[in-house]
Amino acid sequence: MSTVVVGGRSTVEAEVGSAEEDFARFVRTRWDQLVRTAYLLTGDRGRAEDLVQTTLVKVHRRWRHISGESPYAYTRAALANESASWWRRRRVAESLGEVPVGADRAPGDAYAAVDARDELARAVVQLPPRMRAVIVLRYFEDLSEADTAAALGVSTGSVKSQASRGLERLRVVLEAQSGSQTTESDRGERSPA
Repeated sequence: MSTVVVGGRSTVEAEVGSAEEDFARFVRTRWDQLVRTAYLLTGDRGRAEDLVQTTLVKVHRRWRHISGESPYAYTRAALANESASWWRRRRVAESLGEVPVGADRAPGDAYAAVDARDELARAVVQLPPRMRAVIVLRYFEDLSEADTAAALGVSTGSVKSQASRGLERLRVVLEAQSGSQTTESDRGERSPA
């Protein structure tokens, strides 16, 4: 194998440098999106950043093979798979703490949308890892059923059933949360007998 030297650098060194620059540019442009997806998968900002970093280390190893395809789709799929692996390895349920009961909202509450998103994110974290990955990729990342199936390496039917079951569980969890908030506000409004 012969190496061509151009301008003091071999062509192999130039290719490696270009791949490194491409990867660094990819990380800079997609970091926030990856952390958002990881947050929805883990429910914790610190764990989300750790998950993204761990995934990016693995993606970096294969960068030359995937950079020509769709690196964001590949990385997003790797992120979902790595998240599921973390959950399998831990096997011990961890509590992320009590979800604070939201204060009663005024009709024009400017923070209602933020509170609703927070409630939804906390409810998503309660789903099993694979179901959570389907919900996050399908509805938060807005992937089609086929793209979600390809990203997770499962059938489209599996995505449909996991999405259906996941949405039902989210409804139950969110109804329970809103029911407990209503009950607590009712108790607060009663006058002592």
